[in-house]
Order: sequence, then structure tokens, then C-alpha cells
Amino acid sequence: MVQNKGWRSNKWIRAAIPALLLHCSIGTVYCWSIFSQEIGDYIGFGKSATEWAFSLAIFFLGMSAAFLGNVVEKDIHKSSLIATICFSVGMAGTGGFIYYGGKHPGSVVSLIGIYLCYGVIMGIGLGTGYLSPVKTLMLWFEDKKGLATGLAVAGFGAAKAIASPIMKSLLDALGKSGIYKMFFILAGVYFVMMFVGHLLLKKPDSWHEPQNKKESKSIMSVLKSRPITNYIGIWLMFYINITCGLALISQEKMIVKCIGLAGYVGIISTVSAIFNAGGRLGFSAWGDKLKSRNTIYKVIFVLSIVATLLVIATKGITNGAGNILLTALVLVLIMVVNAGYGGGFSNVPTLLSDHYGMSNISAIHGITLSAWGFAGLTGNQLATFIVDHFGEWQEVHGNMVNPVGYQTVLYVTVALYTVSLLLSCLLVKNYKSEN
Repeated sequence: MVQNKGWRSNKWIRAAIPALLLHCSIGTVYCWSIFSQEIGDYIGFGKSATEWAFSLAIFFLGMSAAFLGNVVEKDIHKSSLIATICFSVGMAGTGGFIYYGGKHPGSVVSLIGIYLCYGVIMGIGLGTGYLSPVKTLMLWFEDKKGLATGLAVAGFGAAKAIASPIMKSLLDALGKSGIYKMFFILAGVYFVMMFVGHLLLKKPDSWHEPQNKKESKSIMSVLKSRPITNYIGIWLMFYINITCGLALISQEKMIVKCIGLAGYVGIISTVSAIFNAGGRLGFSAWGDKLKSRNTIYKVIFVLSIVATLLVIATKGITNGAGNILLTALVLVLIMVVNAGYGGGFSNVPTLLSDHYGMSNISAIHGITLSAWGFAGLTGNQLATFIVDHFGEWQEVHGNMVNPVGYQTVLYVTVALYTVSLLLSCLLVKNYKSEN
């Protein structure tokens, strides 16, 4: 009995492990970009059409987190089960519509079905799955909230690096029709992983949610406990950091080809994913030791501005091919932005809990994740618009690239990073909640 009680109250078994199982599963949403061209070819559509499935998934992640935050607040078992079912059903449905598209190339039904399954249904699973373990982690690891949430969110960031080679091997083994079969197999695997996480996830026995209206407060009343500009500043700097990150990350492979490293795209992509995950864990753990977690955002924005300005000043992307120093500066920029992108995610729940307390943190965090949803629609599209309208396409080592277009993206992102830094300094104050 004592041993049984021990594992039931173990913070690693009831919080950390289930959080990793959930986040390492849903984080594979980022693998879409690896196969979007193959999926488009298989169903008879272009890559630009299939890429919208990912944008919709991120949008519905943010929207479901915003609207279902109260469900997560009240019952993490219900929310984690919703996440498990929606994510696995959405993935299986995506496989089904890819199969249909292969049988009926060019059919709009297959494309709309993929949007619905991967974008909407999986998106709802992403939002509820992302939120469900966060508050639980902060309750179990009260003294090291940043480290705990960073560990789980790092799992979300590292999922692409872990899953990508497995998926590629699976595709090779399954053959020509493997693209839709892979989704069926993964739906089953991720259902098991997430269901186990759902069963294990549990808040500490010492924590009691407010049971009546007198004990609980509305989200708006909690947000108004500080100047409302404080929350607006947090939301905006979170949104801008994601938008800038997605703008650069979406063009990462082409930038790497532009500087003459086409043969190392896979390796650099894996390393950047490691920096993304490392930023999530490292920046959040560092935040535990600081008086104000807002300092972390200032560090992220300053590093991003400096790295971007160096590449702008040296025209590193346009002149990088064959120049070791300029190539190194571009690679540093990619790694810094990836680390800052990840760090922005892992620090936002702990920053919010420091400002507004733990009682409504899932709901407030959920509303804040709406910034991710909107950034998912604007970040990639912003970079694509700039690359399509500035500069000219040219051949570099056998690859068609637009060096001026990628360089122009940096002018926009450095301006946005500067705005974020000003928001962090002027609007987001240093508060410490009592509860």
C-alpha cells in the first residue's frame, strides 16, 4: 500500500512523464512541412495548397486553447481525453483523405477533408493537449516552475527532430502508397502515448480548485488586478516573437541553400530543432533564478535584434555563399531565432502565473495562446509575401533561390523585434503574485 501511494504522489509520474507523452505527440504537427510536397503530389495539388493545413492547425490550436481554457481549468482529465481523441482521430482522418486524394487526384474533397482533419480536428487536440499538463506541472514543481514547464514544452519543440527520421524510415519501408498508411500507423501510436499520459496526469492532492463563485474570480477580474496594458503587452510580445520566428523558420531551408549549404539542410534543420527545444528548457530554467521572468524576454529580443542586424549589415544571406564568416553569421541567426522562439513559449505560462496567480492560469494561458493561432496565419504568409514580391530568383549551386527576398524578411523581423523589446520594457511590469 505504501509503495502504491508513493507512485500515486510522485511528481515525475503524475506530471512530468504524462506531460512529455502529450507534448511529444502533439509536437509532431511541425513535421507537416517535411511531407507537404509529397502529399500535394500524391493528391494532385501544389505545396502552397497543402501548407494551409498546417496554418489552420496552428490557428485552431490557439483558438481551442482560448475557448477551452476553462474546461482545462476545471477538469484536466476531460481536456486531456479530448486532446487524445481529437489528435488521433484527426491524424487518421488525414490519412483517409490522402488515400481518397490518391484515388481521385485533384479532388477538392480530399483537400477540404485534410484541412478539416489536420487543421480543425487535430488543431483542437493540439490546443487542449498543449494546455492540459502545464498548470499541473507548475503545481507539482512549485519551486522550479520554469524548469518543469520548459521540460514539457521542450518535448513539443523536440518532437519534430525525434519523429522526422522515424517517419522518413517508415515511408521508405511502406513504399509508394506509404504516405497515407503512415498517418494510420501514427494515429494508433500517438493515441496510445497520449492515452497513457491522460491516465497518469493528476494535480497534487494538496491543491483544491475554487468550488464556488465566491472563491473563484472571472478571468477579466483577474486580468484587471494589474493594469490591463500589462496583459496587452504580454500578448503582443508573445505574438510578435512567434510571428518573427515563423517568418524566418519557414524560409530556413531556402536560406541554407542560398548560402551554399544545400547538402547540409537536414543536419542544420535537426540542429535548429535542438536549439528550439534547448531554448524552451534553458530560458525557462534560467527564469526560475531571476527576480522577473520578463527579463528573459528582454534577453531574447536583444539577442535576436543583434543577430539579425549583423546579417543585415553584412548582407550575409546575399553574399554568404562561399564566405565562411558570413555563412557562420547566418547560421548563428537561425539558431538564435530558434532558441528565442522556443524560449518565448516556455516562459509565458510562468510569467502569467507570476503576474496573475495560479487559480485561473489555464484559462489565462489559453487566451494568451490565441496569439499563437493568429501568428500561425501571419508568420509564414508574411515571409512568403515578401519573398514573392522583393528580389529576383536566381540559381545558387543548382538551387533556385531569392537572396534579396530572404534578406528583406530580416528588415521586417528586426523592426518587429524592436517593437517587442519596447513592449517588454514599457508595458510589462515586474509583478509577483501572492498565490
